[in-house]
Parts: sequence; structure tokens; C-alpha cells
Amino acid sequence: MLNMSQVNDIKDLAREGKRIGEISKKLKVDPKTIRKYLNKTDFSPTATAPKKKGSVLDPYKETIDSWLESDLNRWHKQRHTAQRVHNRLQEQYPDYTCSYPTVARYVRTKNIELQKTKHFQELVWHPGEAQVDFGEADFVEKSDIVRNKYLTVSFPHSNDSFTQVFGGETAECVCQGLKDIFNYIGGVPGLLIFDNATGVGRRVGEQIREAKLFASFRAHYDFSIKFCNPNSGHEKGHVENKINYTRHNLFVPPLAYDDIEQFNRELLDKHKQKAKERHYKKQVSIHELFEEDRKALRALPTANFDVCRYETVRADGYGKICIDDRHHYSTCPEYGKSQVLVGIRAHVIDVLTPSYELLVRHTRRYGMKRTDNLDFTTSLSVLMRNVGAWPNSGVRETMPPFLRDVLDEQPRDELRQSIRTLQQLSSSYSYEIAIEAMQEGLRLNRNHFCDAAALAARIHGFGLMTPPERGPDLKIYDSLLQEIEA
Repeated sequence: MLNMSQVNDIKDLAREGKRIGEISKKLKVDPKTIRKYLNKTDFSPTATAPKKKGSVLDPYKETIDSWLESDLNRWHKQRHTAQRVHNRLQEQYPDYTCSYPTVARYVRTKNIELQKTKHFQELVWHPGEAQVDFGEADFVEKSDIVRNKYLTVSFPHSNDSFTQVFGGETAECVCQGLKDIFNYIGGVPGLLIFDNATGVGRRVGEQIREAKLFASFRAHYDFSIKFCNPNSGHEKGHVENKINYTRHNLFVPPLAYDDIEQFNRELLDKHKQKAKERHYKKQVSIHELFEEDRKALRALPTANFDVCRYETVRADGYGKICIDDRHHYSTCPEYGKSQVLVGIRAHVIDVLTPSYELLVRHTRRYGMKRTDNLDFTTSLSVLMRNVGAWPNSGVRETMPPFLRDVLDEQPRDELRQSIRTLQQLSSSYSYEIAIEAMQEGLRLNRNHFCDAAALAARIHGFGLMTPPERGPDLKIYDSLLQEIEA
């Protein structure tokens, strides 16, 4: 092959009128070559692939490729590293002599190549189909910063979504959130797309394993489900975008609440602001598109579904039960070392009597740290029978100093009567109201049960500081009496 300088020399001589034989003698180039370049019309540059050099890794590349390709369907934290590839090759091939840097370079290049070949298809979503997933954000719960989960149900057809906040991602939370959202929108989506969420169930190969409570909930509301393929989050990309949108637009700065259930009811209305916007692609308001979603919803069931999982749990010697392996709740001291029926809900834990009546209700706790939840009203009846335990009782520790000091000075019989008053008022109203009524009665030097009961009723109905209501104007009666007297 001649270089371009030689080619131009041939062309220059040809333009001067030299024959091919003369050019051949002068440039010492074969006449056939000269004729080829004189007849060539296109000298545009062409790309030439670099020559691949052989590598000592070539015999093993097919094996490495199969391992890395199979990793695409595995959890990203459990895939082959270059070191693991190198070690496996050493184990499987006795004649393997490649160095680790050689393997690392190839694995890095191959992984980049595989990521480039992974394409996503834009999915079509029909009215009435929804995606479900959890997000995480900080909230101010009774002045404390807590990191809670929030369930989001999104409708890709309309780009609308709804959110509910919970302490965890359990089956009770999922079912309660879906129930409240279904009731709010007035219907049930025909299809719900889930991630492999342990609270609901999970996909193992081609088999779907649903949580027992969720399976009952799905049968009750009659909808279909689909779980994403492993490592295929794009199949529910709409809800993931909505989770980020909700966190940045609704939960910054962190929202505060005292009652999470009331907070959730108010949170459902917050979607209306977003629904006023136009769909980013269809250029129609989200509200109008969601009406198409709403028309495609299934009807709500006529019967109410009670989102509760019942378990029989053995109490310890103090009458406490343990839920979720780390959260402890008080029952009654009489239930120590016995089986207790418990209703496990999204927000509360219900302890039931053998006749299925509510004994005590605790706020449900979540998280990895151990918690102890005590309701001393359940131990007041035992304390009445054993007032000698008063100095070391948990009830005493919960009382305000003034009331605690007064009860500490009372003789045994009076103390028993005070505890009885506390127990009766707690049953009729609440433990907090009973404490406030007894303390106010002692401050006014009214120590009888009837006085404390009247104060408790006033606190429950109006509050101690509520001024009396203005009654009717009685002047007309004064005028009438004056006329009668006259």
C-alpha cells in the first residue's frame, strides 16, 4: 500500500502526460498499482478498527461473561467483584496463571458494556391501575423528631398519588393505608404493582407468597397484584418518582403532629394542590385524568375490613408481652406467665380479655431498639389489694410531685381508698383525667370520691379553666313577677 505522498506523485506525473510505464520506471512502482490509484475516485479517510492483541485471559473470557451477565438479575450487593472472579478462576482452572490486575481491567470494561446494553421500555398504564411503595422521611411527633415510613399509591395514567404515614412497613401498615386511600377515592384499583416488600409478600422465582393478613385483605377488596421482577425498579418508576416528589414538596420542613391517624386523614386532601396542575405529557389537568382512573375503579365492598392480626402471646412474670421481638407492652399482673390474646394493628396494640373485650390499648412502637410501654391502670386493682407495694410501684412514679407526696403521707386505709378512686375514675374517663381530678380535689381540700368524680366529669366535658357559659336572660321573669305582685 502506497502512502498518500506517493499517490500524489503518481497523479502529478500523470497530469504531466507521462505514460504508466514511464511513471513505473521513475517511481519504481508496479504498473498495476499505478493503474489502480489512477482509477480510484474516492480517497476519503476510513476508520480502521485497532488490531486486537491476544490476551492470556482469552480462554476464560466466555466463563467470566456468563458470570457477569447472570449478575444482572441479582441483588446489586451480591454480585461478582473482580476479586471474586479471580478467586473462582483459580479454583476451577488448575492451569490459570492470569494476574489480578488483568482480571480487574476486563471485569470493569465488561460491566460498563453490559450496563450500556440494558435498555428500558416505556410501559403503558391503563386507567385504574396503581403502583404502591414506601418512602421514608422525618416528622415531629409530639415534639420529638422521628423517622417514619410513608405509603404512597400512585396512578401512572393520571399522575395523581395519595400518601399515608406509618411507623413501619408491616402488612398491617400496608392494609390500613390501602383501606384508607380506597375509602377516600371511592373505589378499588383493579391492579396494584408492588415491589418485593416483605410486609405484603414477595416473589420467589415464579411463585408469589403473600402475607396472611394481606391475602385476606386482597380477597375482601377483590383486586389483582403484580410484583416487580428482581432488580427491575423501573417497572414501578412512577411511584418512586412520586415518593421523591412527596418528600420534597410536602415534608420539607418536617411536618408536626400529635395524633398520627388524624394527621393521615388531613394528608389525603393535600393531593388536591398537585391535581390542579397539567399532566407533563398529556397537557390535561391531573384532576381530569384522575376522573378516568376513578371510573375504572372497582366498587368498594359493602362490609368493613378490620385491619388487625390476632396472636396469642405468652406474658412474662410481670404480665408484659413482647411484639416484633423487641417491643414490650403491659397487660395485667394477673396475666403473668399466661397466654394473652393480642390484636396487632398499624397504630395500636390491643390487649384483650378472655371474653374478647378490650383490656388496654397501647400505641404501637416500631424500630430496632427495645421499648417498654406501660399502662398502670391495669395494675391498680392489684395495688388496691397490696397497698404495701405503693412505695415501689410504677403508678407512684407517674404521679405529679404534689399528689405523690400527699398519698405517701396517707395511712394504709386512706391510701387504699385513694387508689380505688384513681381506678374508678380511670375506668370511667382516663388515667390522666383521674390524676388531674384527684390533684385538684386535694388542692381544694375536697377529698371525697364524689368531689373527685364531679371534677373529672368537668375536666372531661369542658376543662377546669373553661369559663361558665352565659345563661338565658331572666329579666323577663322579673317583670312577670312584678306584674303578679302588683
